[in-house]
Amino acid sequence: CIPVPWLCDGEQQCPDGTDEQCVRVAGDAGQAAECCAVSSVCGSKKVQCPGTHHCIPHWELCDRHQDCEDGWDEEGCPQQPCLPGQWQCRNRVCIMAEWKCNGIDDCGDSSDEDVCAPCTPGMVRCDEGKCILESLMCDGKDDCLDGTDEPSTCGELHAATGCCPSGGTQAEAQVGQPRNCLPACSCQVCSARVDVRSGDLYWLASPHLSCSRTHVLCRNGTGCVAQEYLCDGEKDCADGSDEDGCAQLCNTPGRSHSSYPCGLGFCLNASLVCNGRQDCADGSDEGGNCSVPCQRSCTHLCYPSPQGPRCWCGPGYQLAEDGLSCMDIDECMEWGKGACSQTCLNAPGSYSCGCLPGYLLEPDGHICKLTGPEPKLLVAVQSEVLSYGLRSGHEEVVLATDKDRVIFSLDYDLVERKVFWMDLATLSIRWQDLNSGKKGTLVKGVRSDCIAVDWLGRNLYWTDGAAGQVLATRLGAAWQGIPEYTVVMDEDLDQPHSLVLQPLSGLMYWSEVGSHARLMEASMDGSRRHVLLAQGLGWPTALALDLPTQRIFWLDEKLGSVGSAHLDGSSVKVLKLPWVRSPFAAAVCEGQLYWSERKTWSVQQVDKASGKNRTVLLKWRGQPHGLQVPAWGAPNPAVPALLISHPAQPCTNGCAKSNGGCAQLCLPNP
Repeated sequence: CIPVPWLCDGEQQCPDGTDEQCVRVAGDAGQAAECCAVSSVCGSKKVQCPGTHHCIPHWELCDRHQDCEDGWDEEGCPQQPCLPGQWQCRNRVCIMAEWKCNGIDDCGDSSDEDVCAPCTPGMVRCDEGKCILESLMCDGKDDCLDGTDEPSTCGELHAATGCCPSGGTQAEAQVGQPRNCLPACSCQVCSARVDVRSGDLYWLASPHLSCSRTHVLCRNGTGCVAQEYLCDGEKDCADGSDEDGCAQLCNTPGRSHSSYPCGLGFCLNASLVCNGRQDCADGSDEGGNCSVPCQRSCTHLCYPSPQGPRCWCGPGYQLAEDGLSCMDIDECMEWGKGACSQTCLNAPGSYSCGCLPGYLLEPDGHICKLTGPEPKLLVAVQSEVLSYGLRSGHEEVVLATDKDRVIFSLDYDLVERKVFWMDLATLSIRWQDLNSGKKGTLVKGVRSDCIAVDWLGRNLYWTDGAAGQVLATRLGAAWQGIPEYTVVMDEDLDQPHSLVLQPLSGLMYWSEVGSHARLMEASMDGSRRHVLLAQGLGWPTALALDLPTQRIFWLDEKLGSVGSAHLDGSSVKVLKLPWVRSPFAAAVCEGQLYWSERKTWSVQQVDKASGKNRTVLLKWRGQPHGLQVPAWGAPNPAVPALLISHPAQPCTNGCAKSNGGCAQLCLPNP
C-alpha cells in the first residue's frame, strides 16, 4: 500500500508501476485511456469513491468515519491499537500522548492539533483543523490537507500581483469592489490575505518589506530569497528577478575589482575606460578628465577615468578607503560562501583549502571527501533500520524488530558498531550489534524524544520532553529489573527535544520547543549550562553537528527553515526552504545536510552551505524517524584513536580513559 497523494506524482512507488499507469474507462465511443482516473475525476485535492461521482478529501481516508457509501475509504486501514501512553491519530498513526496539542503536527494529518486552542497570531486554521502561517495562503501549494488555503479567489491575487487597491497605506478592499492599482514600479509593497473560511481576498498595503533581514523580496512580490542566492547563476525567484543583470553588475560576487561602474550601474573592464570609444551605453566611460595622467601613488595599478585617475587592485584584493592602497580579501572569513568545505588558510591575494584527517581534498581544491569505505546513512522507518549508501544509493535493511514496534530515535556507537534506539512499544532503549546480530535492552520504563551516544565516555544520553529532563546511563549497562540511570539536568528545561553530543569536548547541545524556543549548550555532566541561541527560532525539532566546520545545524518546523551557527553561537545563517515541513532528525556528512520528513514520508538532502540542490533520497512505506551517519562509515579500529589525537580538536573528555576512575557512571566535565 502507498499513500494516495503518491498516485500519479511522476515517481514509481509500486514495484509493478501501477501507481503511474493509465486505466481503461468506458465511454459512449467505446473504451478510452485515461491516466489516473482518481486525479482526473476529482482533481488533485480529493479522491473518488469507486463506482460513484462522490469525491472526498485525502485526509478523510482511514479517519474511522465512513465517508464513501460502501465504506471504501475505511477498507484496508491498519487496525492495531496504540500502546499505553500513546494516542491514535485520525490516520491511525500512533504518537506519544503528550504530543497532542503541542503546536506541532506530529500525526502528519494535523488531527493531534484539531481540537486544541485557537491558532496563534499570524496563523489561520484550515477546515480540517490544521493551523498554517498566513503567508502560506495562495502560494500555489496545498498546505491545508483539504486545499482550503488555495480557494478559487487566489486567481484574483495572482492577477493583481504588484498592485494595491485604492486608498492609503493601510487600505483594505474586498474582492469584487472597484479599485485602482498602483503603478508596477511603485515603492509600495503590497500583500494580500485570503480568508480561509469565506475565500474573500483582503489587501494590506505597507511601506516596509516583509522579508527578513537575511532575505530579499522578489520583484513580483511573491516570495523572498536569501541574499546569498542573488546573482548565483540560478533563478530562485519565480520571475527570475534574483538573476536580472547580474552578468554585468559591478557588485556581483567574484567580480574583479579592476572594473569600472558605468552610469547605469553596469560594469566595464578598466582597460576599456578612456580608450576613445564609448563602451558604456551612456558614454560615461569617456570624456571629462580622461586626459589627466596617472600620477597617484597607487599600491597596485592606476587607470584614467572621466573622474580623473583611479587606483585599482588585482584579484584577491579590494581598494581601501583611502582610494590608494589595496587590502587583502579574506575569503575564509564568511562561512557558506563556498570557498572551502572544511579548513581554509588565507594568503595575500589568495587562499587555500585543507582537510581534516580521514578526508581527501577533491581535484577542485575546495571540497573534502571521506576516505575509506563508503559513508552510510542509517534511517529508522517504522520497525526497521535501513542503511543507505551515500555514494552508491544502495539500500539494505540492517535491523528489523516486531511489526508492532516503532523504532523512534536512534544513534550509533562507532567503537562497538552497535545501533541504539528508542522502542515506543515497550518504553525501552534497545541495541543491536551489527557484527554479530546480538540484541539487548539497555534500560526500560523511559520515554525519550531523542537519544545520543557518547562513544568516547561510553554513555548514552536521552531527553524526556514531558518531564523536562536530560538523563544518562552506561552503554555497557544490562537490564536486570532495576533502572540504572541518572538525571543529568531537570531544572528550567522548557520541553527539551533534539540532543547532540560532542564527545571530544565533553559538551552537549539540545533544543527546547516550549513557550520560548532556544538552543542550549552544557558540559556533559549538566554544568556550565548557557543559551547558545534564543532569537529567530520557532520549533527547532532536529539538530546536527558538523565537527569539521565546528557548526551546529537545526531544522525549524514552524518557520520552515534550515539554520546553522558556529558552536560559540556566532555566525548565524538561516535559509527558508519550502520543503522543510515536519523534520524529525538530521545529520551532516561532507558537504550535505540530511533529514527525515515525517509528513512526506521521505529522507531528503540539500547542500549544507547554500540550501540548494535538494534531492529526495528515500520514500518508504512508513514514516521515517531517527537518522544518523555513522562516523567514518564501516568499522575501523583506528578511528577512535585518530579522532582523539586530532590536533585541531583536542580531547577534553575526562571519561575517555579508565572511565575517569569512576566505579560506575562517569559524566565528563571538561
